[in-house]
Amino acid sequence: MKLRPFVSHLILAVNFFLFSIPAVYAQAPENPSSAEILQKLRKLNTLGSVLYIAAHPDDENTRLITHLSNEKLYNTGYLSITRGDGGQNLIGPEIREELGIIRTQELLQARRRDGGVQFFTRANDFGYSKNADETFNIWDKEQVLADMVWVIRKFRPDVMITRFPPDERAGHGQHTASAILAEEAFTAAGDPKRFPEQLKHVKVWQPKRLLWNTGVWSFGSQAEFDKYVDKLLKVDVGGYNPLLGQSYGEIAAASRSMHKSQGFGAAASRGTSLEYLQHTKGDRAEKELLEGVNTTWSRVKGGEKVEKLIRKAIDTYKPTEPATIVPTLLAARKELQKLPDSYWKQLKTEAINELIKDAMGLYLEVTATDFSAAPGQALEFNIEAVSRSATPVTINAINYSFAKKDTTLQKQLTDNEPVKYSTTLKLPATMAYAQPYWLRKPGTLGMFAVEGYNDIGKPENDPSAEVTFNLTIAGEPLAVTVPVVYKRTDPVEGEVYQPFVVTPPVFVNVAEGVYMFADQEPKQVNVRIKAGKANVAGKVSLDLPKGWKAEPATIAFNLQAKGAEQNVIFTVTPPKGQSEAELKAIATIDGKNYSYSLDEITYSHIPAQTTFPQATAKIVKLDLKKNGEKIGYIMGAGDDIPTSLHQIGYDVTMLRDTDMRLNYLQQFDAVILGVRAYNTVDRLKHHQSTLLEYVKNGGNLIVQYNTNHALVLPNVGPYPLKLSRDRVTVEEAEVRFLKPNHPVLNEPNKITKKDFEGWVQERGLYFPNEWSAEYEAILSSNDPGEPARDGGLLVAKYGKGNYIYTGYSWFRELPAGVPGAYRLFVNLISLGKHNGTGNTGK
Repeated sequence: MKLRPFVSHLILAVNFFLFSIPAVYAQAPENPSSAEILQKLRKLNTLGSVLYIAAHPDDENTRLITHLSNEKLYNTGYLSITRGDGGQNLIGPEIREELGIIRTQELLQARRRDGGVQFFTRANDFGYSKNADETFNIWDKEQVLADMVWVIRKFRPDVMITRFPPDERAGHGQHTASAILAEEAFTAAGDPKRFPEQLKHVKVWQPKRLLWNTGVWSFGSQAEFDKYVDKLLKVDVGGYNPLLGQSYGEIAAASRSMHKSQGFGAAASRGTSLEYLQHTKGDRAEKELLEGVNTTWSRVKGGEKVEKLIRKAIDTYKPTEPATIVPTLLAARKELQKLPDSYWKQLKTEAINELIKDAMGLYLEVTATDFSAAPGQALEFNIEAVSRSATPVTINAINYSFAKKDTTLQKQLTDNEPVKYSTTLKLPATMAYAQPYWLRKPGTLGMFAVEGYNDIGKPENDPSAEVTFNLTIAGEPLAVTVPVVYKRTDPVEGEVYQPFVVTPPVFVNVAEGVYMFADQEPKQVNVRIKAGKANVAGKVSLDLPKGWKAEPATIAFNLQAKGAEQNVIFTVTPPKGQSEAELKAIATIDGKNYSYSLDEITYSHIPAQTTFPQATAKIVKLDLKKNGEKIGYIMGAGDDIPTSLHQIGYDVTMLRDTDMRLNYLQQFDAVILGVRAYNTVDRLKHHQSTLLEYVKNGGNLIVQYNTNHALVLPNVGPYPLKLSRDRVTVEEAEVRFLKPNHPVLNEPNKITKKDFEGWVQERGLYFPNEWSAEYEAILSSNDPGEPARDGGLLVAKYGKGNYIYTGYSWFRELPAGVPGAYRLFVNLISLGKHNGTGNTGK
């Protein structure tokens, strides 16, 4: 929810921000308990704010944020520099932008639990980097700094806290960069000469101090930490909140556990728990985090009367009759209206308005009969309003952000008697699609393209459609703005909410993200056309670069019902010689072209997300030979390698637990373990002996990267090897051939340095750094200034077959259509096979 101007011909001359309630979007309407209402009431009388800063989703200290928001009652924010697009995904196949969408929503769910406020910059998480210089070579440092200054000037924190130090102890270049930027932003936010263009919208702001949230981990040992501990500011975050019925450690664990895509489920804690803060800049605090900061209403000129009225509301609060405080809150709002405009006036007015609604048990909801609609489409909307108190409430009018029609009601709400009705409205033809704002325009490797200040810093889009209820409560005006949502009843889950979205009228989804042409044979490209509204007819075509051909040139479609689909097939022929290009599917309706695909991300812990990427696919004509045909695949944390291998003609079988029998496995030329399989598939500890017996009998076992912690068994190979955190993050890093004559570099494809061109995001990760003599190290690479990392591709003969451990990032390279990655990976599969005759060990 956000502030809305109060617009009504019934009530005039009202200062708009004093009379609106911000809405919560993409969630079921919030119905706080009586105890939670009292917690919010107590927070009204605290005027302090803290901004926590780190690089990624999941970097934040949820224990400290929970304590500051719920015990100290400060307005507490978390500024994540990135959305975490460059991470791995433990719960599904989404990577890059799709993963960033998931992690954004996980952060928002975390904040809903710990009480914080979420912010971002335009920086893109391009993947792991080892130092700040590498990070700033990819990020636009000045632009990221400007975004941070913008957030500081809008949020106006009294104190800023970084998660990381501005040096190598941060462990990740983006971590280090976040601390460096925080120090610069701390000063720049208060300097009118820095980013003066922002001052048309915000005022300069100088926080009181900047601290670093440190601990034993940053000092290397407990002994080193003990030398400095007396110089650190200590905060006990282990308290218990009887109103919320939980310790802050329990709340923080629930918040932390929202980062499910990163496997960060956390155990709850109870009892004393200390956090340590080291002074960085500004005034030093000796005992309290906000030492020297006035956190009472006296910091706002004339605020004493407001404070007294809020105190009265707290003292007279009746948990069984929360609505009895409404007259006092209305009086406090009147006093607040008399004060000069300020940050705290706006923030606390929003909070008072929300408390008035909560105390009355006022429920206002607008649902659409479908989760989506196209511009110009008519749709039915259901309105429900009910007040669960005797406080007089009248609905004067209902205003729709997306329609010219307003409804004048003059309807009085009777205690616990719902008012329900439906209306059909037409969406404007110019209504914007609900694409995430940071993905609307192409960005760069390091930065998303976002223009203007309306969106910068926000975690997600504003709702596609909103409705404002103009009310009179006990004689006083109040405007409540709610998002339009979609609601359905699931037979298992019950009521399920998801955001209402505005979509294109038609979608064209190309079946695959990459098409690999291993020879001159044409391939079929399947395009699924889906109607975003009823009665959609036109033609679809493929836009191809010179040298590529598609037959037929166009295919007609006619979809009568919304959601109807039609599959069409184009035959695409590649040019001679190796080539990389892009195809785009285009639907043409009444002379207008649409090239949007439909991408729906659905997980139970976040609201459903709908996006519209361009309907494109990479097409690659590849010089490729392969031996062997059949592959068994054991999925780990999730990747798209099976689809990639199918693209080049392999018969891929996804192996189940019941398939792990030696006589069944021996049909496969290779068995491949997906990324982090030894971290995520517990049953592998029981199947390891079978897999090794398969190798001994002549099979190839290819194991992709695993992290070096939480392995399901102590040794993943037939001979000892030790996994490490060694990685090569520079995708252009030189790759050296340690065994140039080894078959994996020569058969059936001759591998050259050219095959390591065009790699994306990184070379590899979690390389072994120790291994027994039975393994042969094939390749060597390293980031600038670091020693050689030789453990990225290890091959060991075991019986008649081959065990291969590889930390190179195939899970990124193959779905990205990197030709050389395919050629080398095929050689791994083909090792010991001859002319496609299959498993020589059978």
